[in-house]
Amino acid sequence: MSRRPQEGGLAIVLHSHMPYVEGFGTWPFGEEWLWEAVACVYLPLLDMLDGAPVTLGLTPVLCDQLEAMRGDAGERYLRFLRDVRAPIHAEDAAGLDEAGEPRLAAEVRRAASDYTRAERAFEERGRDLVSAFAALDRVELWTSAATHGLLPLMATDAGMRLQVATGTAAHLHRFGDWDGGFWLPECAYVPGLERELADHGVRVFCVDQTGVPDFDHLTPVASEPGPVAVPIDWDAVRLVWDREHGYPAHATYRDYWGRTLHDLTPWSNAGQPYEHEAALELARSHASDFVRRAAERLAGGGLLCCALDTELLGHWWYEGLVWLGAVFEEAEAQGVRLVTVSEGIELVEPVARPLAPSTWGAGKDFTTWDAPAVAELAFQARAAELRTVAAVAEHGAPHAALERAARELLAMQASDWAFMVTRDLAADYPSERMRLHGAALDAALAALTDSAAAPDPSVRGLAPHLDLSPLTTP
Repeated sequence: MSRRPQEGGLAIVLHSHMPYVEGFGTWPFGEEWLWEAVACVYLPLLDMLDGAPVTLGLTPVLCDQLEAMRGDAGERYLRFLRDVRAPIHAEDAAGLDEAGEPRLAAEVRRAASDYTRAERAFEERGRDLVSAFAALDRVELWTSAATHGLLPLMATDAGMRLQVATGTAAHLHRFGDWDGGFWLPECAYVPGLERELADHGVRVFCVDQTGVPDFDHLTPVASEPGPVAVPIDWDAVRLVWDREHGYPAHATYRDYWGRTLHDLTPWSNAGQPYEHEAALELARSHASDFVRRAAERLAGGGLLCCALDTELLGHWWYEGLVWLGAVFEEAEAQGVRLVTVSEGIELVEPVARPLAPSTWGAGKDFTTWDAPAVAELAFQARAAELRTVAAVAEHGAPHAALERAARELLAMQASDWAFMVTRDLAADYPSERMRLHGAALDAALAALTDSAAAPDPSVRGLAPHLDLSPLTTP
């Protein structure tokens, strides 16, 4: 293995994703997840990223939903801010005052301003976040599989091609250009996956090789088919990700889990009334610490890749976006070179070496999505894939019923449903979604062989640029 050059850079990768919840339920599980992310993460992020050399992944299924917000979905989002968030903040603040908790009440009233700003920002951007992301300067936009399906667990090569081809085509249609960056859903990798990615124009992706003995996480990995794998550095990631020992666990930060009657969060992790300004000052201090540690890691050169779920910043870690903005400032102050991933693999020459099967999930393996607890979901998705691929082979394409079946399949393949079940995050919502999409898929396929009318080929705004040819490609 060649030695790393002395030059080095820090690549921050933000993976932005939301399962297809628009139009499928509201509270406590459903499209309010999207509204919260738009208000508290995506809109503030847009104000921060312009001009920053950051790699930003936008999954096609997230963009499908952001595009829907140009119309009726945007109206529902605004009603959510005005008719839900505003009154519950007022009601809980009044209740806390009556209970003799004026500091908690004051914090609830302060936090209400997050949503009034989100309403104003949405209107100022013309209710069009996709165009706003496209206009960002210096930010490298990545795509992903169509609905965040776990590629190594697809039942067929055709099913995998449908996910990858639909995702890349949607990105090109929306943004007009693409440098070949592709986020592997859940960083799920198996050897040989590079060949499929190369066939669809992928040039670079991230992998998580944490736990692989003697692995150099600061050197990109060259593959024979062409795409470069950039290892995620978990020493950097865990500073933000670790809920017990990472920055967000500090006593001063806002507690995500302590809730008022209407699920508002006016406490700190220490159980005291949250003090916003003190938390912001701490976030800036933690940004300085993060950059100092990065500088130490990069003393011998290399590409330090810190990949994070975008929704962690501003939602799960309320102060996270302030931390990120301070990281940009601290990197310049401390002389750490910020780079996009594409810039990084030009700066640090990739080296050919083997990669192990892996994910960035618990245990770094596939058990979150393929274990007894989620066996029924996995079986449903794979069986639906086999039925759809077989129907396309028999009947050919295009056909409205096959388009509908393929979109329902894409919805079923999302990694989110198994993740929610494994983490016990959303009651029976993921199982009900799988049942709903599976039934619609079967109804669409049945229309191919009986006298039923062909179904509407669309599933709300999901995968509007769907092309069935990947299912027929040898």
